[in-house]
Amino acid sequence: MYTIDNIKNAELYLVKLPLVRAFETSFSVQKYREALLIRIVSDEASGWGECVAGADPYYSYETNTTAIHIISDYLIPLLFNMQNFTVEDMLNKFDKVRGHLMAKAAVENALLDLIARKQEMPLFELIGGRYQKIKSGISLGIKDDIDDLLQLIEEAVRKKYHRIKIKVKKGKDIEILKILREQYPELPLMVDANGDYLDSDLQYLKQFDDFNLMMLEQPLHYNDIYYHSLIQKELQTPICLDESIKTLNDARTAIDLGSCKIINIKQGRVGGMVKSKAIQSFCKKHNIGVWSGGMLETGIGRSFNLHLQTLPGFTLPGDTSETSRYFNEDIVDKSVVLETDGFIKIPTGPGIGVEIVPEKLERYQIFYKNF
Repeated sequence: MYTIDNIKNAELYLVKLPLVRAFETSFSVQKYREALLIRIVSDEASGWGECVAGADPYYSYETNTTAIHIISDYLIPLLFNMQNFTVEDMLNKFDKVRGHLMAKAAVENALLDLIARKQEMPLFELIGGRYQKIKSGISLGIKDDIDDLLQLIEEAVRKKYHRIKIKVKKGKDIEILKILREQYPELPLMVDANGDYLDSDLQYLKQFDDFNLMMLEQPLHYNDIYYHSLIQKELQTPICLDESIKTLNDARTAIDLGSCKIINIKQGRVGGMVKSKAIQSFCKKHNIGVWSGGMLETGIGRSFNLHLQTLPGFTLPGDTSETSRYFNEDIVDKSVVLETDGFIKIPTGPGIGVEIVPEKLERYQIFYKNF
């Protein structure tokens, strides 16, 4: 257990990066990624974290605006009042602030990166993972033109992605899947509804069983656990919970009720790497598959997701794709690229293994605050 002696200062940066193509889900269309970054500096090192909240409160009640408020007015003051502390000590202090797990995760991430850099070790070693290549997975937004979707899938197949996820919503689902399965009968395929269906849609949802899907992600309401348990009992397709799982207690409840067979652990959604590790460990004991979801992160957040997947139990391909899928230009020095077999190498330098490029940070910066 590593301690932090002294925090000298912290900085918040908000950057706005244009996406290569618009990304549509059942609840929104994104053309830009607005990412809130935090840098924490001690006497010996500094570390970076990224908040996975967005500009709008569509995926979560947390936004970049709320995260700036919570980090600035509550979390940073708590942090500055601590001496000779561990990350666990800090998280315990943060418990007095209810919710706002994305804001907390950003601060935790930066401290873990700082500690790993100070110890001159890669982050995966600090959190108890082991070096390995990471399976790749791609997430494709809703398309009005099926030919556009088929072209993107063909590109992903050529790249040897280990699985493909498509976003769906009611009315843009079954007919699309029929076409996809006609052309790609053996493709590892999953769908993500982002809570677009109702528990009364059971008979409709049963149609997904016809397509040999890896999983159906978050079909019902973003806060629901109970009604997912009723649906899962009637479906052959494994349900994966995403938005519903914000804490270890949520995961325990879902597993006890039989609400899912798979959980998507987005470390930024559940409060950071330490909280993710606790959920991963519990799921492993109960034979529940887990994988790492993505939130259109820059190279900072993407690196944390890669290191997280070195933990045991992350056997399913996550939303881990090449940087070029989303950004023409990132703000870090090392892009995520696929090898010829579709795997991704973990950055092995100290901490998260990537560095901010100052000129790029300045180019896309729309807000800055120093503490």
